[in-house]
Amino acid sequence: MPRSIRILLIPLSLFVLCASPPTLANLDSQQIQLIHAEFDGGQFTDFADFLTAAVDSTRIDSAVKSVAESYLMQRELNIEQANSLYRLLGIYTRIKYGEQAIETLKQLVAIPTFEVEGVPQHENPNFHRLATTLESIADDFGLMFRNVDQRVYEFTLPGKGNELIGFHAHGDVVPVNPALWVLKDGTRLDPFQVTQIGNRLYGRGTQDDKNGIVVSLYAMRVIQEEGLPLLRTLRLLVDTTEETASTAIPYYFERNPVPNYNIALDGSYPVIIAEKGYGSVMASFPVRRGSGEGAEVLSITGGLATNQIPAASIARLRTTAPTRLATTLNEVGSLYRAAHGDNFQITAVADGDTVTLSVLGLSAHSSEPQNGINPVSRMLGFLNYLNEEGLLQSNHITDAATYATQNWGLNYLGEVLDIAYADDFMGPLTTALTFVNLDEQRLRLAVNLRLPVGRVPDELMADISTKLDQWAAITGIGVSFTYNAGAPMSRNPEGAWVNALLDIATENLDMTRQFGSSAGGTSIHNLPNGVQFGLAMPDLKYTGHNANEFKTVDQFLLDLQIVSETFARLGRMPSL
Repeated sequence: MPRSIRILLIPLSLFVLCASPPTLANLDSQQIQLIHAEFDGGQFTDFADFLTAAVDSTRIDSAVKSVAESYLMQRELNIEQANSLYRLLGIYTRIKYGEQAIETLKQLVAIPTFEVEGVPQHENPNFHRLATTLESIADDFGLMFRNVDQRVYEFTLPGKGNELIGFHAHGDVVPVNPALWVLKDGTRLDPFQVTQIGNRLYGRGTQDDKNGIVVSLYAMRVIQEEGLPLLRTLRLLVDTTEETASTAIPYYFERNPVPNYNIALDGSYPVIIAEKGYGSVMASFPVRRGSGEGAEVLSITGGLATNQIPAASIARLRTTAPTRLATTLNEVGSLYRAAHGDNFQITAVADGDTVTLSVLGLSAHSSEPQNGINPVSRMLGFLNYLNEEGLLQSNHITDAATYATQNWGLNYLGEVLDIAYADDFMGPLTTALTFVNLDEQRLRLAVNLRLPVGRVPDELMADISTKLDQWAAITGIGVSFTYNAGAPMSRNPEGAWVNALLDIATENLDMTRQFGSSAGGTSIHNLPNGVQFGLAMPDLKYTGHNANEFKTVDQFLLDLQIVSETFARLGRMPSL
């Protein structure tokens, strides 16, 4: 007979074990939608008030009413009934606090928490602003808060026993190019102001990952308000370096206990049990004067971070005949585009004695290059073609273009360098030309790698190093390389807790009940019992790291509902 629990019902404060058999399956997505439609916009003083309305409704299923009545009449609930109660608690949280949660999201997005070169994240004033804001929210919600040396912000709901569940989110975001935040109709967006257009909430961090912070805080708020007694401690950890050096979480765990279970609200539904390893190849080309005939390439732009495929790459060229060069580049660009997929744009515009050359693609997270059209690789490929045709002087930028074309090409599977491999579950190795940085001394160009199981990371990097060194020796191009690669994560999904997560996600979202794999890494990568649990849908393009990043209102509210149920259910499970 399955284990069950007894609940003393008003308030939600005393739970004891009982032996009642389960009487109903949990609410499915259709029932959830019905309940939400019935009460959306309703004003409820507390959870009991919400359940009283459910009992009085003529449209609510009798099994749901039975759970609500049992709570209100202080009857015993078995495990299945308790799980339905937690689901109702999630729906209640969504209805009561949905609008407030969106306002809190706006508050956090307005703080531009991206890395500033030369300033450690823990010394960045904008992160201090974020910490102050989060502490104020914690005070308002009655939550325990600690600012751990400006590295990690910690929120705790204490429970009985020694077990600790860590929920992970992060407050840092990738940089933005404001010029690219323009919708197809010409509407310009402020990346650090949430703009709602229809069902979309545009803004940097709405998807990655300030939404995860917000829904967790409101889940904790409701548990605190309802006096839900926890059998284990729940802790939200807000990372400040997830998008950059990933040093904050290790710093934190050198000084604080590691949770027994770790759940990243920074990936995909339903439950992700494998993450590819993260790697990069950084090529550095010393700046050199142009030689030969033709126009001189003065500058080039690309992604602002290694994990970001931008929407555009722009180069500036100097010439004695700018109008004629612009015409030539547009004509040749049309031919180049047609020969390479015709799914991007090349435009050249004369301005004084220079020409601005733009390649427009489609931005994406670097872990999902298949969901974007990389303008960096296409710009470099086009510049290499122009150089081979004698239209450009040779310099450090054409050196980089030659390197990129001959070793990586427009393909993101490593086939040009002959390093391609794949895993049946985790998918293929991916390689994406992303980060471009040019200063007075050097041009740096990064290739972002995502490694599935199948090859030892050090051996793969040694293979790449040997091939690139051989290429550099043959071409005589001056370049230096730095490499890094982390091992992929693959977990065996055992335990009641991880199967509870799977039930919560698949039942709320009407998804197939199966575990998944991700190309993106999170802060739980090297932690025990770590999985991703949302907050993105795997069948939709991920907008984090993109220009015009957005989260839909509907999905945000679903996340609020799901995470609230999750906190309550995992906090109250008899055993994990």
